[in-house]
Amino acid sequence: MDEELYQAFITESEESITQLNNSLLSLESNPDDTEAIDDIFRQAHTLKGNFGAMGFDNAATVAHAVEDLLDEIRHERLDVTAERMDLVFDGMDLIVEILHDIEENGESTIDPTNTVEEIRAAVEDGGDAGNSNPAASDEADRESVDLDSLAADCVDTDALDATTLTHAHVELDAGQMKGVDAGIFLSSIPEELDVVGANPNRDAIEDGEFGDGFDLFVAERDAAVVESELDGLWKVSTVETTDVSDALAGGDEAADAGDTPAAESDIDAGVDAPASDGSDQSADADGAVDSDSDAASDAPSVDDGSEGDADEAESTESDEEPESGTEKKKEARSISAVKSVRVDVDQLDELHELVEQLVTSRIKLRNAIDVGQTTALDTLDELDKISSNLQNTVMDMRLIPLKKVFDKFPRLVRDLAREQDKRVSFKVEGADIELDRTILDEISDPLMHVLRNAVDHGIEAPDVREANGKSRTGTIRLSARRQHDTVIVTVEDDGGGINADAVREKAVDKGVATREEVTQMPDSEVYDYIFHPGFSTNDEITDVSGRGVGMDVVKTTVESLDGSVSVESEPGEGSTFNIRLPVSVAIIKVLFVQVEDREFGVPIKYIDEISRRDRVQTVSGAEVIVHEETIFPLIRLREALEIDSPEPDDGMVVRIRPDDRQVALHCDGVTKQEEVVVTPLQGPLSGVGGLSGTAVIGDGNVIPILDVSTLELPADGQQAMREFDPSQLPDTAEEAAD
Repeated sequence: MDEELYQAFITESEESITQLNNSLLSLESNPDDTEAIDDIFRQAHTLKGNFGAMGFDNAATVAHAVEDLLDEIRHERLDVTAERMDLVFDGMDLIVEILHDIEENGESTIDPTNTVEEIRAAVEDGGDAGNSNPAASDEADRESVDLDSLAADCVDTDALDATTLTHAHVELDAGQMKGVDAGIFLSSIPEELDVVGANPNRDAIEDGEFGDGFDLFVAERDAAVVESELDGLWKVSTVETTDVSDALAGGDEAADAGDTPAAESDIDAGVDAPASDGSDQSADADGAVDSDSDAASDAPSVDDGSEGDADEAESTESDEEPESGTEKKKEARSISAVKSVRVDVDQLDELHELVEQLVTSRIKLRNAIDVGQTTALDTLDELDKISSNLQNTVMDMRLIPLKKVFDKFPRLVRDLAREQDKRVSFKVEGADIELDRTILDEISDPLMHVLRNAVDHGIEAPDVREANGKSRTGTIRLSARRQHDTVIVTVEDDGGGINADAVREKAVDKGVATREEVTQMPDSEVYDYIFHPGFSTNDEITDVSGRGVGMDVVKTTVESLDGSVSVESEPGEGSTFNIRLPVSVAIIKVLFVQVEDREFGVPIKYIDEISRRDRVQTVSGAEVIVHEETIFPLIRLREALEIDSPEPDDGMVVRIRPDDRQVALHCDGVTKQEEVVVTPLQGPLSGVGGLSGTAVIGDGNVIPILDVSTLELPADGQQAMREFDPSQLPDTAEEAAD
C-alpha cells in the first residue's frame, strides 16, 4: 500500500470518527437536531466508503450497521434513547479499535460479528415495531409528492426551451461505495437524454447523499423512452417515469406574470432543499406548493439565488446551462482545495530546527560585528528581517487549534457520566485558540485527568444535587483564552467543590505535612496537595480514580512544558482548574538579569514591571513590593539560587504577573532583552527547582533560564501573604507604589 495514501487514510478516518462522535452527542442531547443528523450521515457515509475503498471490510461492515440504525432514527421509525446511542457508540469504539489495529499492523483481524448483530437486532426489532413495512412507507411518501412542484424546484423552466418534461425516479442496487456506483450510472446516461434537473442535485448524488433512490428530469423525451433508456444502466434496480410537462406551462405563466422564478437548475437544486429520500421530498414538495399558491406575495421574499441563475441562463444556450454550472462548481471546488496542504511533521520539525540555528547564528553575528562597520550592520539588519519573518512563519505553521484535542472530550465526559449514573452538560469554549504542536501533543492526557476528576469527584449524583437545591444536571465547562504569550485552559464544574478538611487529613495521614502546618494553611494552599504523587481523597479504587496518579500527571506534564496549574474551589459551589501554557516553548524573549558576575534569563511573558530596590517595603516582617493594595513577597535570587557572595546595597526588582505568580525577584541589575532558543533541562538536572532550561547566546555562553513558578519563596513571605490585610499597609504605600 502506498505509504502517503495509507497515512492520509488513517488521518482522515480519525478526523471523521471524532466529528461523528460529537455529532452523535449533539443528536443524543437534542433528537430534533436535523443539522446533526445530516452531518452524521455525511461522516458515516465517508467513513464507510473510505474503509471499503481500502479493503478493510470489517470496519466498513460496522459503519454500515451503524448507518442503518441511524437511518431508522432519521426516518422517525425509532426514537433516540440512551440504550440505542450506547449501541451506536459501541460501534464507533469498535471502528476506532480496528483503525488502531490497522495503524499498528497494516491490517486488522478483529471480528465485528457480535457488535454488528447487536446493532442489527436493534434495527430489526425497533424498526418492525415502528413500521411493519418500511418499503411501503417510502413508496407512500413518494406518492404524496407533488411532482409538478418538485419539477418547478429542480428545473429552471424559464431558461428551458422544451415542450415535454419527464420525471424519472431511479433506484440503484448500490454497494458499500454508493457514490461511486451513482457516479458510474450518471456517466453512462446516453447523450440523447437531456437531464435538466435532479433531486438531490448532481453533486450530492455523486457523493452518495441519497436514500434508496433519486429523481431525474429529462427534457423532450416521453416517459416510455426515458424508462427504456435508463433501465438496464449500471446498478439500476427500478425506474418509474411520469410525464410532468404541465410544470413547463406553470413556469411560463409565472414568468409572464413577472414573478421571480423559484426554480433552480439541477446544479443548485440541493442548496436549499437537499431531499435525499422520500420523506424529504414530501416536505420539500409541500413547501413548493405553499410558495406557488401565493406567488405574488411570496416572490419578493425569495432569496435563493434563482434570479442570478436565470440571468446567467439568458446569456447561454439552455441545453448547455446545467453542464456549464457543473464545470463552474467543480472549478470553484478545485480552487478552494489547494488553499492548505498537509505537511509531514518530520519535515516541519527539521525546518524548525534550522530556524533555531539561524536565530542563534544571527545573534552571534551581530555580537561579532564592530559597531563602526555600517555596511555589515545594514546587511545584518536585512538578515534580521528575513530570519524574523521566516521564524514567525514557521512558528505559525506549528500552531494548531485546541479543537484537535478538545473534540475528543465530549465523548469521554458522556461515557463517564453514563457509567456513574450522573447527568452532565459539557460545554466547550475557545477551541479555536492555537498552541504549538509539541505542547498540544502533551496536554491531552492532563486535560483528560482533570475532566475525569470533575465528573468523578466534582459533579454529584442527581438526587444529591436536587436535595442541595441544584439542577439535577451538572455542568462542566472546558474553555481556553489567550493572554499575551500564554494560553489559559480552564476546567470548571458546578459540583460539590473540594473538601479542604478531607485534604488536610489525607496530607497528615500520608506524611506530606504535619497537622500544625495544615491547620495554619488557608484552604487555597491546601488544595495544592491534590497534585502530590499518590494523593487521592477517594478511599475506594475504581476504574476512574483512587490511585492518586491522575493529578500528579497533570502538574508534572504542565510544568515540563514551562506552564503552571492552579485550583480554586468553593464548597458546595464547584471547582476551577486553571492550566497556564506557553504558546511556544522553543524560541522566546527573555530579560537578562545579573546576580554577582552571572547572568540569568527571565521569560518576558512573566514580567509585569521592573523597578528599583527602593520600592521594597516590610509588611508583617517580610520584604514585599506593594502594587494596587496587593503585596508581592520578595525572592532574593542570590539566596534562592544559593550564590555565596555579599548582598549589594542597591539592585533592581522584577515584579511577576500575578496571574503567573504573586512574587517579585530581586537581582543586582538588568542588562538586556533578547530572543533565545531554550533547551529544556534533561536527565538529573530536569528536577532542579527554579530553572526551566538553558540558552546559548551570541558570545557562546550558556545562560540558565529561570522558572518563576518553582523559585523558593521565603517562609516569612508565605506567612505575609496568608495574613495580609490592606489596612496594614504603611501610609506611604501609595507613594512607594508610584
